[in-house]
Amino acid sequence: MNPLITVVTPSYNQAQFLEQTICSVLDQETPNLEYMVVDGGSKDGSLAIIQKYAGDLAWWVSEPDKGQGHAIQKGFNRAQGKYLAWLNSDDYYLPDALDSAIKTLEAHPEMGMVYGDVLAVDENGKTIRRLRYQPWDLKDLIQFNIIGQPSVVMRHAAYEQAGGISTQYQYLLDHHLWLRIAANTKIGYVPEVWSAARFHKAAKNKAHAAAFGEEANRIATWLSEDEKYVSLYIQYQKQIWAGAYRFGARYLSEGKQYRDALETYKKAWRFNPAVVLRDWKRVGVTLLGSLGMWK
Repeated sequence: MNPLITVVTPSYNQAQFLEQTICSVLDQETPNLEYMVVDGGSKDGSLAIIQKYAGDLAWWVSEPDKGQGHAIQKGFNRAQGKYLAWLNSDDYYLPDALDSAIKTLEAHPEMGMVYGDVLAVDENGKTIRRLRYQPWDLKDLIQFNIIGQPSVVMRHAAYEQAGGISTQYQYLLDHHLWLRIAANTKIGYVPEVWSAARFHKAAKNKAHAAAFGEEANRIATWLSEDEKYVSLYIQYQKQIWAGAYRFGARYLSEGKQYRDALETYKKAWRFNPAVVLRDWKRVGVTLLGSLGMWK
C-alpha cells in the first residue's frame, strides 16, 4: 500500500504565485496525497484561487492566524499522513519530488527526514542558481548549515517526537525544527532538485533581512542552554557563533544593507575566520557595496 503524505501550504496575500504552488502539489505523481491550504485571511484574491481547487483539497481555511508557524501547525494538527511536508505559497515543487522523497524514506527507516536541492528563482520563475546541500547531521546544522525548507520531507513520527513546529520563530522556524529532528534521528540528503524557492522583493528573505540574523542568534543562545545540545555547543561554540553571524551577514548583504552586513561579517570573523572565508564572494560584494561601488 502506498504511504500517505500530507502537504500543507501556509498562505497569505500571495495570489500571484499561489495557483502555481497548488498545481505543483496536485500534479505530483505520488498516489496517496493529503493536501491542505491554510490561509491567513488574504485580501488579494487568494481565496478565489483556493476555492477553485477546493475539490482537490483535504481541508482548507481562510481566517486570521498568528503567522506562518501557526498556520503550518493548524494543518499538521489535522494531518493523517505517514510523511509530512509544507510548501509556502510562493514556492513550488518540481515533478516527482514527493515520490522521490517517499521512496528514500521507505528505503531508509532509520531516517526521520530527507532533503534535496532547491532552485532559487525570481518572481517570474527564472532560475537564479541551484542551492546545493551536503549530507549533514546535527553537528553541521548547529553551525548554521541551512537546508532549503521546500525540499524537506519528514516522518510524521519524527515531527511529533521533536515536539512539532514552534510558533516562537518567524524566520528560522524551519531550521529550529530540523535541529530538533536531527537530535533524535538520522537525516538524509538526496542530490536531486525537488523544489523552487522564489526570491522576490516581498519575500521575507528580502523584506525582513535583519530578522534572520536576530533569530540565528536566538537559536545559538538556545543551543547553549538546552541540555540536549550543550555538549555539542561547548565543542563547537566558535563555529556556532561564526555560523550564526555569517548567516545574518549574508541576508543583510543580499538585502543590500551592506554596512550592517560588513559589521556582522566582522563579528563572525572574530569567532572563526574559516567560516567567513566560505563566503568570500559575498564578502567581496558586501565590501564593494559598503563603499558605494555595488548596487
